Amino acid sequence: MNKLERSFYRKSSIQLAQDLVGKVLVHKINGQKVSGRIVEVEAYMGIEDKAAHSYGGKRTKRTEVMFGMPGILYVFLIYGMYSCVNIVAGELEEPQAVLIRGIEPLDGVDKMAFNRYGKTFEELSKKERVNITNGPGKLCIAMGIDKTANGVDLCKDDFFVEDDKCRPEIVSSKRIGIDYAEEAVDFLWRYHIKDNRYVSKG
Repeated sequence: MNKLERSFYRKSSIQLAQDLVGKVLVHKINGQKVSGRIVEVEAYMGIEDKAAHSYGGKRTKRTEVMFGMPGILYVFLIYGMYSCVNIVAGELEEPQAVLIRGIEPLDGVDKMAFNRYGKTFEELSKKERVNITNGPGKLCIAMGIDKTANGVDLCKDDFFVEDDKCRPEIVSSKRIGIDYAEEAVDFLWRYHIKDNRYVSKG
């Protein structure tokens, strides 16, 4: 498989979001490879997008990483406890990002199962197996992603995205959980693999 280079991320978050669907997110933890196919994402277009943390050019300690190079991770907490992982898109000073909402487990499934449920993948119920990574907070727990990954460079570290030439059928829809975003709630900037069971149920 090919590890994606900086040039892959240097595009609008809308285009990057669609291009990321079907790619493989990899995290190496103490030498152990944990990975999953990206099955669901959401694009956040930055300054002009009322659903984006950087809307209006808002620049804070939390959002600063979004103004950096494309291909860097932006990790934030929801409800003060669950991490969400995003990939910065665009160019320097263009605070766009793509939220990873769901992955299909590939490598290190026992590690993911232990992180989520404290048991092996084989011991999981059918429901637990589906729920292991079908949501942004769930996949971060399963893949061992937390705030320490904020600012990590996908082009340099033990965290990267690979292309194994999977070309799935992609469906677009409205983004989830952004009722505050006025007209932006209707933008069809959520993309997912059609009929994949690891797509979140939002």
